[in-house]
Amino acid sequence: MRAALSVELLGDTALGVVLAVLPLAALFLVFQTLFLRLPRAEVVRVLAGTALAAAGLFLFLLGVGIAFLPFGRIVGAALGALPHAAYAAVAGAALGFVTCWGEPAVRVLAGEVEDASGGSLRQTLVLTAVSVGVALAVGVGLLRIGSEIPLKALLLPGYAAALVLVALSKPTFAAVAADASGVATGPLANSFLLALALGAAGATGRDNPLVDGLGLVSLIALAPVLSVTTLGLMIRLKERHSRS
Repeated sequence: MRAALSVELLGDTALGVVLAVLPLAALFLVFQTLFLRLPRAEVVRVLAGTALAAAGLFLFLLGVGIAFLPFGRIVGAALGALPHAAYAAVAGAALGFVTCWGEPAVRVLAGEVEDASGGSLRQTLVLTAVSVGVALAVGVGLLRIGSEIPLKALLLPGYAAALVLVALSKPTFAAVAADASGVATGPLANSFLLALALGAAGATGRDNPLVDGLGLVSLIALAPVLSVTTLGLMIRLKERHSRS
């Protein structure tokens, strides 16, 4: 049974990688033929890099299927079985922080922000702001599951607050927050943290774990907008205070 499941997982993962990478490689070859006309060495370098990226993507997705999703569900089920929802919220916040801190897409964004700003916005500052936001989002998400709080009761005021903060924050931070919202919901969040929420929802024993468990990614997407724009507002107020 395990061997059959492993073969099926290998095949599905390989097919997914081929469908994701092959159109990009084909598009590159079309542009190379019609427009780019790069030297052969450059073409070989691009194709070799594409093959390495495909291999890395295959290994990552395979690891997600073998370990991340089951592990997230097991941990979520353990948190959902705790006697108080606040305990699960604290543990979820810690897991949310370390998951976001290790998210490759968030680190790439933070590095790009530091480069584009000439070093005025440090990579560590952006990474910390996004990670704190995700930590709070995961904590609130698990508290919602344990306390049966409707998702719209969190999203509607959350997005209203985001609009206000975007208007008050520095434009630079508003732009960074918009991109951070996308990268925070990267592969780690969509595999481990989503499985965590579904595991916690399943442990509650209520009728529909899909209604309770799904929705965490929407909170994670909202969190960096709130945290990064709050940071921008704080810096804006500090600058005004220093000028006065």
